[in-house]
Amino acid sequence: MTNRVAALCVEPAGVYPQLVADWYDQERDARSFAGGKPVIAHPPCGPWGRFWKQCINQDMSLGPWCVQQVQRWGGVLEHPAHSRLFEACNLPEPGQFPDVHGGQTYLTWLSAFGAPVAKPTWLYVVGVDDFPDFPRKRPAITTVDRLHSSTRQLTPRPMAEFLIELASQANVTIAHNPMN
Repeated sequence: MTNRVAALCVEPAGVYPQLVADWYDQERDARSFAGGKPVIAHPPCGPWGRFWKQCINQDMSLGPWCVQQVQRWGGVLEHPAHSRLFEACNLPEPGQFPDVHGGQTYLTWLSAFGAPVAKPTWLYVVGVDDFPDFPRKRPAITTVDRLHSSTRQLTPRPMAEFLIELASQANVTIAHNPMN
């Protein structure tokens, strides 16, 4: 278990409580995070995804708040590819130049981390210079619509471990002051 990073907006039934000492779910409000270390942010996807009109039970305000935490403390924000959160917060898309915080966005696939679905995913990263190699995409076994909603929300353990390693490398000073 690591104390080097905090995991924001994670599922208590997922892998983060086994891997990260400082984790926050809906009950332990992520907004109570005191800062001081890089973060892995998994803000609710529903309000920002393709079916946002059907989403009524997830807090939309956590998305921009999580972006601010990544920009302030460094680390990584994970969200579905083409999430409306990126446009709303003026974040770069994969292949675009870094933003004013030095943040860059990378495309990966959940299937590369052992998930049964391909699911393209964007990682917005701030304060990290040396990236671990991204795993290669693997064939999907099923489609997202065939997964139970509770399963869809869980991060595969290999991905969580990858994101912990990635966020652990974030330089908080650089993330806090992009002019350094």
